[in-house]
Amino acid sequence: MDPVAAAVLASWTLDLRAVCLLLVVASLYLRGWLRLRAELPHKYTAGRLAAFAGGLFALLSALASPVDAFGGLLLTAHMIQHLLLLMVAPALLLLGQPVLPLLRGLPRWVFKDALGPFLASREFRQVGRAMVHPVVSWLALASVITIWHMSPVYELALRSQAWHEVEHACFFWAAIMFWWPVVGVWPGHAVWPRWTMIPYLALADLVNTGLSAVLSFSDHVLYPSYQLAPRLWGISALDDQATAGAIMWVPGSIAFLVPAVILGMRALEAGRTRPLQRTTTRRSAVMRHIPAGKPWDLLRTPILGPILRYRHFRRCLQAAMLLLAGAVAVDGLFGPQVTPMNLAGVLPWTHWRGLAVIALLLAGNLFCMACPFTLPRDLARRVVAPRYRWPRRLRSKWIAAGLLATYLWAYEAFSLWDSPRATAWIILGYFIAAFVVDILFKGASFCKYMCPIGQFHFVHSLVSPLQVRVREPAVCGSCSTHDCIRGNGHQRGCELNLFQPKKLGNFDCTFCLDCVQACPTQNVGILTGLPGQSLREEHRGSGIGRLNRRPDVAALVLILVFGAFVNAAGMTDPVMMWMHRWHGRLRLGSMVPIMTAVYLCGVLIVPGILATACGWVSQCWKRETVTRKELACSFTLALIPVGFGMWLAHFSNHLATGWSSFVPAIERFLSRDASADYPPGPIPGWLPSVELLFLGMGLLLTLHSAWRVACRISEGRRRAVAVMSPWAVVAGALYSAGVWIVFQPMQMRGTMMMR
Repeated sequence: MDPVAAAVLASWTLDLRAVCLLLVVASLYLRGWLRLRAELPHKYTAGRLAAFAGGLFALLSALASPVDAFGGLLLTAHMIQHLLLLMVAPALLLLGQPVLPLLRGLPRWVFKDALGPFLASREFRQVGRAMVHPVVSWLALASVITIWHMSPVYELALRSQAWHEVEHACFFWAAIMFWWPVVGVWPGHAVWPRWTMIPYLALADLVNTGLSAVLSFSDHVLYPSYQLAPRLWGISALDDQATAGAIMWVPGSIAFLVPAVILGMRALEAGRTRPLQRTTTRRSAVMRHIPAGKPWDLLRTPILGPILRYRHFRRCLQAAMLLLAGAVAVDGLFGPQVTPMNLAGVLPWTHWRGLAVIALLLAGNLFCMACPFTLPRDLARRVVAPRYRWPRRLRSKWIAAGLLATYLWAYEAFSLWDSPRATAWIILGYFIAAFVVDILFKGASFCKYMCPIGQFHFVHSLVSPLQVRVREPAVCGSCSTHDCIRGNGHQRGCELNLFQPKKLGNFDCTFCLDCVQACPTQNVGILTGLPGQSLREEHRGSGIGRLNRRPDVAALVLILVFGAFVNAAGMTDPVMMWMHRWHGRLRLGSMVPIMTAVYLCGVLIVPGILATACGWVSQCWKRETVTRKELACSFTLALIPVGFGMWLAHFSNHLATGWSSFVPAIERFLSRDASADYPPGPIPGWLPSVELLFLGMGLLLTLHSAWRVACRISEGRRRAVAVMSPWAVVAGALYSAGVWIVFQPMQMRGTMMMR
């Protein structure tokens, strides 16, 4: 046997006292759980028992496994031990709702006579409520984590076994206090509303992120004991410290963000329809449905609402963007071809992309609302009306998907980001294409069937919590004119043929608000909804049909999802060096063939193979009435959030690191002085944490959407798990690739620095 493996297997430090204590606790819980299950089977399920057992096993693993034995030699092992004590064991134990099972597991005389008066005392209840108050519990965890990771205190725990045990006790009980209000242990009562647990968890993640960043990016060893300890497997003390910081950062952030996202999803679901509430009477339990309150409407906000409802607001916005696009094009054609000093090298690739994806997340497809490319054709249509309809055979996303894949390839193959003149020609080409197509064909044919930028926004706006939709469906039921789609004497209707009462999500919606202006009853607004709801539904939407039965949309989604990771990875040092090595081995004249092969495989071939393979595996467990096309398209749509999370992480990185790069470019443009100085700004320390947050939120929403899809197309939970499992593996692999990308040195395009 390998010596290292033998050492690991022989490193179990089982303490007889600890094992006996855990066995007693497990026996008490099991006895109490069996009694309570007979009385409250809906409350004490097998899942509760499994969670409590998992918590005990995690606690045993932290204290008696090789993780504990190697904790004094490797900071990485010690960090894993801390995560088990802080994140895993306490949360699982509390998910088992242990209070009543442990009490009911005691002998009756102990529970009733010995502990009963003490537990019922007013003082005990006051102290208990104070200990699990969110403010107290949050401060307890933050203080414990911060203090015990200070170098002198940490060294004390390493050198003294007694203090080491005190450290573990502090971690465990502070974590019990912290997770108590998050889990909502029964029969306790929540002090704060459930939604407050979201900032509660997010603030705790900031503390975790700050400490992990110190470990990851420190240029010296913080704990001297590890520098003096024997180095295992050739890992240096500094590399061990950086690895420990990454473990604390990524799994620690996930532990905080997963419940935060779950609570956020439940809060949004409660905003749409409150759950059924149980009211118990003496004879029976009666279920009643409480109608939900009205969703929040952006158009009815005090200041922003009137501005958005102003009839000419969109034209003013488009005119401003048209002037800006003109300046960028002029500077790109005639200005200096130095990317950081040219508007065409800075504004489109750094600022517009970053602001556009953030707007997609927060408010939906705002760029299409302000799109300058359609303003000239709108003005021209007042003189020349289009005569033709878009050909029926071309009414799909195949052309747009091909153009989008071509753009992603050309962006890297020809370094479009580093060519202001090429950027200017792309802008001019956009104006010409939109003008020619929409002058010849009726409706918004260019936007719906050709525009690659529009397809990017259409797809990812499905994740946004804001949607243009009707306020009261009953009002539309009595409408006979349907002005929202047909238009009227003073306002055109929807050019993309989206009938508001039957509209589904944001797909193909340009947020032009023509339907808002045309509706005679003012029954259309920008309302909140559950993010990604249309990814999980199978209803037919007006103008788009059923998205889960459209292979053209599925192909578009695969290009965008995998393109997000290929595009970001192509800017990292390891991938760039790998491509240059192949370029040298093959002795090619340029990098174009290498880029072509990478994008052909990463954006088209590999996604197609994975989708086919996952569909084949899932097909074995689906319902007979579900077709193979519907299954593949449905789960492909569920991948949108994880891809959007990568786009957010990527573009927000450029925006955060190069936000001030527009200043020298504008100063040079206005003064025509090409010698202006442009010092690069510092890289924000919080940036990797925000990028991981975007990736984590995308992964969780993808898994949630995939689970809902699996439950819809399969019978039973076991089949649902089997149906979604291959797609969950793909989503997890993409997330892991995104995490790797975040921690790699990346080329800062449009600036003069690397990170």
